[in-house]
Amino acid sequence: MKHPFQVFALILFLVLIGWPLQQILTLDNLKAVYHELEAWHHQQPVWSALLFFVTYLSMVALSLPGLTLLMLTGGALFGLTLGTVLVSFAASIGSTLAFLLSRHLLHDWVQARWGERLTTIQNGFARDGTIYLLTLRLLPVIPSFLVNLLMGLTPIPVRTFYWVSQVGMLAATLLYVQAGTQLTQLNQPSDILSPELFVALLLLALLPVLANVLLKRYKQYHTNVA
Repeated sequence: MKHPFQVFALILFLVLIGWPLQQILTLDNLKAVYHELEAWHHQQPVWSALLFFVTYLSMVALSLPGLTLLMLTGGALFGLTLGTVLVSFAASIGSTLAFLLSRHLLHDWVQARWGERLTTIQNGFARDGTIYLLTLRLLPVIPSFLVNLLMGLTPIPVRTFYWVSQVGMLAATLLYVQAGTQLTQLNQPSDILSPELFVALLLLALLPVLANVLLKRYKQYHTNVA
C-alpha cells in the first residue's frame, strides 16, 4: 500500500487531470486504508488537514464525483469539529470557484448542456432570490455541482452565493462528517440517511420557503393598509 500522503497526492493529481475517480473512491477502499490514514494524520496533522482541504476544494471546483466518500474521510480522520470546518469551507470555496468558472469561462457550454434546468433555476431565483438558493442547498433536489454551474448564469452576487452556500450546506456536511466518525459501522453510503433523518432535512429545507411566504404576506398586508 502506498504511504497515505501519496494516496491523497494521487487523488489530487487525478482530480487535476480529470481522471474518473469512481473506481478509487469507494467505501470499501476507504475502510481498507483507514488505519494507515489515521496513523499518518497523527504523525502529520497539519499536512494531512491541508492536503485533504485542497483535494476536497479541487474536486468541488471541478465538479467531480466522490465527495460523499471524502466527507466520510473528513469525519473519520479529523473528528466532527475539525472535519466539519475543513469540509464546510472547502465545499463553499470550491463551489464559488465552480460558480465563477461557469459565469466567466463556461457560460455557453453550461447553457447548451443544461438549458432546461437553467430556466428552472433562473425562474426560481427571479421569484424568491437568495431564499431559493438556500432551499436548494438545504435540500439538494438538484445536484450541488449543477447548482454551482447554473447559478453562475444568474445575476446573484458572488458574496451572496458564497455565504448562502456556506450556511445552506452546513446541515448535510454535519450529517456526513458525523457519519464518518462511525466509519467502521457503515456498510454503504446510503446507511447514513434514515427515513427519520430525511424527514428532518426536508422540514429544515422548507423553513426558508415558509419564512419567505410569511414575509411576502406581511409586506403585502402593510402595503394594503397604507
